[in-house]
Amino acid sequence: MDIINILIGISIGVVQGLTEFLPVSSSAHLVFMHELTGFAPNLAFDILLHVGTLIAVVAYFWKDIAQMIRAFVSSIMDIPRHRFIKGIQEDQFKKMAWFIIIGSIPAGLAAFLFKDLFESLFSNATAVGFFLLITGFLLWGSERVSRRSSKTSLNNDNKITLEKMNAKDALVIGTAQAFSIAPGISRSGSTISTGLFLGLERELAARFSFLLSIPAILGAAIVQINDITLGFDTNTGAFIAGLIAAAVSGYLAIKLMLKLIKERSLMIFAYYCWIVGLAAIVISLLF
Repeated sequence: MDIINILIGISIGVVQGLTEFLPVSSSAHLVFMHELTGFAPNLAFDILLHVGTLIAVVAYFWKDIAQMIRAFVSSIMDIPRHRFIKGIQEDQFKKMAWFIIIGSIPAGLAAFLFKDLFESLFSNATAVGFFLLITGFLLWGSERVSRRSSKTSLNNDNKITLEKMNAKDALVIGTAQAFSIAPGISRSGSTISTGLFLGLERELAARFSFLLSIPAILGAAIVQINDITLGFDTNTGAFIAGLIAAAVSGYLAIKLMLKLIKERSLMIFAYYCWIVGLAAIVISLLF
C-alpha cells in the first residue's frame, strides 16, 4: 500500500536528518534502514533525503549564507582593485565563503574519480561496520585532544578562531569530508573531528562542517537529478514524505549538535559508533 511506503519514507527521512548532522554516519544508517524495511527505490531516494538535509542547513544558516554570497561577489570585484587577499583577511564572510569552496574540492575530486568504488561499498555491511568503528575512533581521539588543549589554557587563547583559520585548515577538513563518501565514515563526524584535531574552536568546527555540506549535497543532487525525477514519478508520496521528514529532523539535529558541541562531550557518539559498527560486522558475518 502507498500509505505504508509513505510511513517508511518518513521514518527513513527522520533517520537521515538526525544522522546527517549528529556524527554517526547518515549513509550507514540509510543502508541499515533499507535492509530493515526492504524499501530501497534507488540511489536517487538517498540523494533526495540529503536534499532534505540541505534544506535544513540552508534554513538554519540562511542569514550567514546570504552574507557569504554577497561577500563572495564582493571579493570577485576586489580582484581588479588588487585587494582580493586583503579583503578576505578583513571580512569573515569572504573568508568563510572561500574556505568552503576550497574545502569542497577534495570531495568533488573523490566523487568523480572513485564513484563506482564508493557505491559498491553500500552493499557491504562488513565494510560499513568497519568504517563506523573508524568514525568512533576519530570522535574519541579528537575529543581527547580538544579537551586536553582546553585544560592547558584557562582563557582558551590557544584555540583557532575564524580570524586565525587558514586555507590549509579548510583543505584538510575538506579532505576528511572526501573520505566520508564511504558509508560508515560520518561526514559531520570526520569534519568536526578534523577541525578539533587542528585546534579549531568547537563551535567553529561544527559550523564549518555544516556549511561545508552544502556544495557536496548540492553537487550530488545535480548529478542525480534525472533519477530523482523518475523516482518522484513512481514513489511520489514516499519521496515527498521522506524529503520533508529529513528537512525537519535535520534542522533540529543542527540545533542540538551546536548546543552539544559547546556544552557536552562527543564521546557518547564514539561509543554509539563502536556498538553499532561491531553489531553490523557480527551480523553480516553470521548471516
